[in-house]
Amino acid sequence: MRILFSGFLALGLLFANPTISQQKKTKQTDTNYTQYVDPLIGSAGHGHVFVGANVPFGALQLGPVNIFEGWDWCSGYNYASNTILGFTHTHLSGTGIGDLNDILVLPVSGKVGLTKGTKEDMVNGYGSYFSHKNEVVKPGYYSVLLDKYKIKAELTASERVGFHKYTFENTDDSHILIDLADGIGWDRPVKTFIKKISETKIEGYRYSTGWAADQRIYFAMEFSEPIANIKVYDSTEVVKGTQGEGLKIKAVLDFKTLKNKQILVKVGISPVSTENASANIKAEIPNWDFEAVVKSADSKWNKELNKVQIKADEKTMKVFYTSLYHTMFAPSIFNDANGDYLGTDKKVYEKANFTNYTTFSLWDTYRGLHPLYTITQPEKINDIVKSFLAIYQQQGRLPVWHLMGNETNTMNGNHSIAVIVDAYLKGYRDYDVNLAYEAIKKTAMQTRDGMDYVQRLEYIPADKLLESVGNALEYAIDDYCIALMAKSLNKTDDYNYFTKRANLYKLYFDKETTFMRGKLTNGNWRTPFNPLSSAHRKDDYVEGNAWQYTWLVPQDPYGLIDLFGSEEKFITKLDSLFLLTDKVEGEDVSPDISGLIGQYAHGNEPNHHIPYLYAYVGQPWKTAKLIREIDDKFYSTKPDGLCGNEDLGQMSAWYILSSMGFYSVNPANGIYVLGSPLVNTAVIHHKKGISFTINAVNNSASNIYIQKAEYNGKPYAKSYITQDMIVKGGELKLYMGSKPSMTFGVKKEDRPL
Repeated sequence: MRILFSGFLALGLLFANPTISQQKKTKQTDTNYTQYVDPLIGSAGHGHVFVGANVPFGALQLGPVNIFEGWDWCSGYNYASNTILGFTHTHLSGTGIGDLNDILVLPVSGKVGLTKGTKEDMVNGYGSYFSHKNEVVKPGYYSVLLDKYKIKAELTASERVGFHKYTFENTDDSHILIDLADGIGWDRPVKTFIKKISETKIEGYRYSTGWAADQRIYFAMEFSEPIANIKVYDSTEVVKGTQGEGLKIKAVLDFKTLKNKQILVKVGISPVSTENASANIKAEIPNWDFEAVVKSADSKWNKELNKVQIKADEKTMKVFYTSLYHTMFAPSIFNDANGDYLGTDKKVYEKANFTNYTTFSLWDTYRGLHPLYTITQPEKINDIVKSFLAIYQQQGRLPVWHLMGNETNTMNGNHSIAVIVDAYLKGYRDYDVNLAYEAIKKTAMQTRDGMDYVQRLEYIPADKLLESVGNALEYAIDDYCIALMAKSLNKTDDYNYFTKRANLYKLYFDKETTFMRGKLTNGNWRTPFNPLSSAHRKDDYVEGNAWQYTWLVPQDPYGLIDLFGSEEKFITKLDSLFLLTDKVEGEDVSPDISGLIGQYAHGNEPNHHIPYLYAYVGQPWKTAKLIREIDDKFYSTKPDGLCGNEDLGQMSAWYILSSMGFYSVNPANGIYVLGSPLVNTAVIHHKKGISFTINAVNNSASNIYIQKAEYNGKPYAKSYITQDMIVKGGELKLYMGSKPSMTFGVKKEDRPL
């Protein structure tokens, strides 16, 4: 492994003081970028995105829930549906597993059903058909006409409060149904509770189990009109009185007279208590001005979208700002307005002095989303690390896939390690650095999922553990990161040890077939071997096959090239990946293997760095051609405009970075490999007064290749840029042409570090 530590440390020192020389002071003029956002992009097919009203990184996501029809409804909504069961206050965006959809609220005219309607019959159960013609979705706002009830529902939100506005055509028989039993996917209620507090307020909680094994959410609801009557049910059985606790508590609220035919509802949520849920309402939406909250939500989105200002064609503008919007659904805030939060150990931590976050899809997001945050969200990086460290102190190891105060242990690797090291090397250190190093080292010294073999510097036997190759390659990336931090902290023994572990990926490379393969306890390769074969979560790989996993060495591309024996052999194999016409084979092929060019699968994140590997062998023009092809085939303005799961922002983060002309192949060394910009101009406002501008001169659909570059007016020959260049501010000019340049980025000294 060619770990050029002197170079990395030099970069680290620069990252630690990003305000030194060459800052470019600019005055930012904000633009209305929410006009380009279409939240329905990615809501069809496998995108699984959340559709509804929320604010950036908000704890609450308020939106419609369809009748669940399978995997593609993991967010609770899919554009293919024409049914709405109600509006729920928590959702996941782009995940491959369903959960949440807590606290269902549905306005009703006429008879109130207590069981869910079905796709075939929405008459006898609750819920309604709807038409997309009567649906409006914008950042921070959602509205729809419920055909069955002739009610217009409008939704908006703050960080912890959902705001509903229901306009009834028939005001003589008006009701609101609250269902605490309903969830999505794996979610099941454990204990639920509702209590009427006053004629305009109810409170309650919902405890559930699912992907998040022990989820607890408390709520308070305030109504603009007095509740004339309340009936409480456990499932369909009446509960006497105005409160009830049970497994599947529901409530039907009756309203008599409605001003302007409307009922407004504010729903505050909290992971801690109903008192905090009420306090969140008071802190965030104390009044009843619905339009003001819509305007505020739009303003919050615009503030974030203006952090990257681009000029491009209409399609790119729409996809870019919708993608940027999607990168800010998670991680989500997981403490109350007063700072309180519920720990992974189920203890309440009061008045925390940092913003606590949850919903970390780290197997996906460490690759591109978190490096993007170090550019666009510098004020959040330290709190993300502090959230990781709090989780470490509460559960004894760093998070793998954290959800609502729960460790789900979903997917492979320990990639909170990469996120912490990336932050550390880039100068984000407003946390206990010693604790951070302790956390990454202890997490890496677990014995779960094959790490006991890794600790002995051995390969993980394929006949002892499923997904041995996928696990091992991901662990090697994390171990490389630990070695970087150990070197920086002068921990020489740890550096030597973790460098050896980082090189273990080489044990899985079969030089005869030139694939990464599973190796048995006796030292033999697993046979029979078919590099096209995939068995979802049941083979040596993870949602992929040997063709896709052979390239998962983003931390050491030059070491991988050496395994092939020469650059020429590496190039031939890499070319074959994209040109292969054979299909993925197997009886249980992972649905995540989507967005195919040859055997390259853009719909699944372990592939995202592969097109950029050509830069390491001096052929960046092949990267450029692929970037344009991926954009053309797999990112569109239609509801099915994502070719795979959004995975809490990574699918969109790849687009954001790539459309600006670069990508974080290595997730933790501050190097971004150049590709082919889709935008004509991008201005990244890293901090107030500091901007980095990329100008693609003569950029067009045919001029896709970088011919030459200039940085701050001087010739720039490298096929990569650095974090240091971005955070100091400046201008990078990329001169584009219709034919590959045989000089730009070709020399070995000009290739990525």
